[in-house]
Amino acid sequence: MDRSQVGVLAGTALGFAGWFGGFGAFLVVALCGAAGWAVGHVLEDPDARQRLWDRVDRTNGSGRRTR
Repeated sequence: MDRSQVGVLAGTALGFAGWFGGFGAFLVVALCGAAGWAVGHVLEDPDARQRLWDRVDRTNGSGRRTR
């Protein structure tokens, strides 16, 4: 399944959740989708977690990178 098909499925799920469940259901579906994407990304690319931690480690807490 390519990215456009995944995008269509995600958009359809969000649309149905928003239409039938309201804004709260829309947010729950969106958050669950984002969490699923993050887990899938880390499982697909084993170096993704290390790159994320390296990026966090380079900041000094204010969001600015240190040299």
